[in-house]
Amino acid sequence: MAKLSEKIGYGLGDFASSMFWKIFSYYLPIFYSDVFGLKPVHAATLLLVTKLYDAVSDPVMGLIADRTDTKWGKYRPYLLWMAIPFAIIGTLSFFVPDASYSVKHIYAYLMYILMMTAYTAVNVPYGAMLGVMTDDSREKSVFSSFRMFFAYVGSFIAMGIFGLFEKSIIGKTNAAGKVMRGVGDADPMTWTLVVSIVAIMCAVLFILCFVMTREHVKVEKKLAAAGGSSIKEDLKALVTNGPWWLLLGAAIGQLLCGSIRGGAAAYYFANIMDTSVVITCAAYLLIGEIAQMAGVTFTVALSEKFGKRNTFIATLVGVIIFSCAIWFIPLGSASAIWWLLAFHVLVSLCFGIAAPLTWSMFADVADYSELKHGGASTGLIFSSSSMAQKFGGAIGGFLLLALLGAFGYDKALDVQAPQTLDAIRAMMSFVPAIGAAIGIAFLCFYPLTTAKMNDIQAQLRVRREA
Repeated sequence: MAKLSEKIGYGLGDFASSMFWKIFSYYLPIFYSDVFGLKPVHAATLLLVTKLYDAVSDPVMGLIADRTDTKWGKYRPYLLWMAIPFAIIGTLSFFVPDASYSVKHIYAYLMYILMMTAYTAVNVPYGAMLGVMTDDSREKSVFSSFRMFFAYVGSFIAMGIFGLFEKSIIGKTNAAGKVMRGVGDADPMTWTLVVSIVAIMCAVLFILCFVMTREHVKVEKKLAAAGGSSIKEDLKALVTNGPWWLLLGAAIGQLLCGSIRGGAAAYYFANIMDTSVVITCAAYLLIGEIAQMAGVTFTVALSEKFGKRNTFIATLVGVIIFSCAIWFIPLGSASAIWWLLAFHVLVSLCFGIAAPLTWSMFADVADYSELKHGGASTGLIFSSSSMAQKFGGAIGGFLLLALLGAFGYDKALDVQAPQTLDAIRAMMSFVPAIGAAIGIAFLCFYPLTTAKMNDIQAQLRVRREA
């Protein structure tokens, strides 16, 4: 049985990552289009093209982490090594150079690629740690729940910081002489300063996660001539792992849904909601984080009663229903903001229940791989979870910006065209529901039930003790 301090320490890792991930998911599109000055189509292409790089860097990092051998373990050292580079690059990603459009465009590509590299270098090993901190499937769900609870705490704090940021500028005049309605109107250096505060917190939290955790499980590796499984064997084991493909598809669908909803919120509040409403966009997002934290507390109990897969599917059904309901909110009425909040809370509760299951199920997939192939390749398998997160976020960001461009979004307009407003409403309702439906389609075929995992872990326990 792992110590409570280790569970808290493990949670601090995603406390850090989620602060930046939520900023990237919710605010990077509007930063690129309204502050940095990229055309929506260029920003959309940037988010999509860089995923080709991530498609290589994530599994490469998994392979590197699996072959790392230090006195601190295989995966844990990367939390220490990458803490400060992560913070520096993250801050520079939200800096706007005083340069021509072409130079700024190149700078945006460079910094986004570097940021995703830093994110991969810390998050792939961090995720893989779940597979070596305990060999018990239920305790993996507990660790995963701590991870996601603290992830939402981190998101809550990041959104709180941005909420104060937003509150401090609304109604004031920016350097261009425009009265600011939201963070999209803020001066670039203010953005850099706000993000740097988050970055410093991230570095400290990654180091604390390193100090408070340990790797306890020594997974079995198939011995090759040099004393380890070959890269070819690991990759072959991965691509022939059916449950991995199915969970990867489900994770991408889930994250696609979340990134589109989150990214569309800033545009929704700036262009559709009456500016006199008592709830700002940042407050709206903050309330969602609280609801997700609440949802996490139900994950272990529900998954034990109904199984991880069935619980995951049920939550995504809820996401579809409550997301689609947002389209039918009576805009212009005094009750509109309260209907929006109600559906947002319900969607967020569902996401909160589902999120820990993804990580716990990837740990199960690693156990399945160890039993079937003789080597867990834990880092490589968890690299797919990082890849799913970035693919889902990038495709979501791409679709958001591409649809805005296609439907005539123009930052210079005080009032957007009717078709643009309808596109923004759809990206808060029907479009993310499609992502959730994709997740359900993959999960329906996922084979690692509770009974199956109990049998796998019993066999592994005997093998590891032999």
